[in-house]
Amino acid sequence: MARLDEQTRAFLAEPHFAVLATLNADGTIQQTVMWYDVDGDEILMNTAAGRVKDGNLRRDPRISVCVEDGYRFVTLSGAVRLNEDQATTQADIRRLALRYSDDPANIDAETEHFRHEQRVSLRLNVARVIKRL
Repeated sequence: MARLDEQTRAFLAEPHFAVLATLNADGTIQQTVMWYDVDGDEILMNTAAGRVKDGNLRRDPRISVCVEDGYRFVTLSGAVRLNEDQATTQADIRRLALRYSDDPANIDAETEHFRHEQRVSLRLNVARVIKRL
């Protein structure tokens, strides 16, 4: 597991979006813009069960995530652990929604639709970091 240095942590703490890359069954790459947060030395993301990335990760947990701000970027790669415990996944999506919300006081209304979905949390165990900060 690669440790995230303070410069990388500071950049990732800014409210950027991540682009998650997974492998489709035919070997092509699938990319998705994602919310993320740093939790220790792991990257937390969350998705609805049944999406393409969910199926890809069940078959092959290796991913790459790129977070950019103009010419500054951090690319993280490694394998994810999937968590399907709904109490955990719902808390995780709420945490991510709060991080990205423009109106935290209205977070319950903003996240109502998530409560009706089967969610999956993704935890990236960072194996490699490439950055230009």
